[in-house]
Amino acid sequence: MDDRAKRIRTNRPGGKADTVKVDLTAVVVALSDNEPCVLTIGQTDTLPSGPLALEHRSLQSGLRAWVEEQTGHPLGYIEQLYTFADRDRAGTELEQRVISISYLALTRKEHAAAPSRSCWQSWYDYFPWEDHRAGTPPMVSDVLRPRLIEWADGADDGATRLERRRRAAIAFGFDERPWNEDLALKRYELLYEAALVEEAMRGSVLPPPVRGKSMVADHRRILATGIARLRSKIKYRPVVFELMPPAFTLLQLQRTVEALAGRLIHKSNFRRLIEQHELVEETGDTATETGGRPAKLYRFRHAVLEEGEVAGAKLPLARG
Repeated sequence: MDDRAKRIRTNRPGGKADTVKVDLTAVVVALSDNEPCVLTIGQTDTLPSGPLALEHRSLQSGLRAWVEEQTGHPLGYIEQLYTFADRDRAGTELEQRVISISYLALTRKEHAAAPSRSCWQSWYDYFPWEDHRAGTPPMVSDVLRPRLIEWADGADDGATRLERRRRAAIAFGFDERPWNEDLALKRYELLYEAALVEEAMRGSVLPPPVRGKSMVADHRRILATGIARLRSKIKYRPVVFELMPPAFTLLQLQRTVEALAGRLIHKSNFRRLIEQHELVEETGDTATETGGRPAKLYRFRHAVLEEGEVAGAKLPLARG
């Protein structure tokens, strides 16, 4: 591929040229056994990505082409996430600015083609502190709280110490503050600032003090951005149905939302919301694999998208 299609050259004062590389990066999410999974490639924890090239008709077509080439997986629903352009985002000291335009893609694992060098991994492997379905993970109180307090108290002045403690309390639900599942990106960035994740400690001889798999460059930050976006969006738009099979039970739908949010849902309120907004319709069939009496099968009612009745519908996540 012609390097001119991959890079943009700009001149600095004094005639020195900088090289700018534009990448397209995908956070591809699917559900597997009630676990939200992200698609990675190669032997390392890397999100599918590739450079924007002249032959790409658009950003989205370029992204789709790279993901399908690297994983054999065609993409359905996608939306743009964020543009990352920090000077040190690639984790190198090369005289090159790497800009990544990231996208969130929702799909189903069964749509994958023949096995390739890609694999699916639970996003809680990268963010174990984010899964609160069984209650607050012990690492939040036993590891993160004392580490963050130590970091806050290490500040040079009292105002900064108080501000750091306040930020940690809001992000992680300390001091009887509520846990906000939408703050996944803020939590990761706070841990990065406090040098408590491996990405912030590259080149250091110290082991990472916080459990959780790292990713190349700033791909874990990009993944955290995707998690935060999706957790927020499932509360007011029916994007969760992009992850569901054509027919499903209401319990399967509830478990999917809980997996994404990392929180339990109030069952009766959830079903009442589904009924009030007519998000699904019965297929006329039942599922017999539920372990009890046959459960009705439903499908997404696509007319909802035309009626515009979903906006403002808040999923009843369980609190406390």
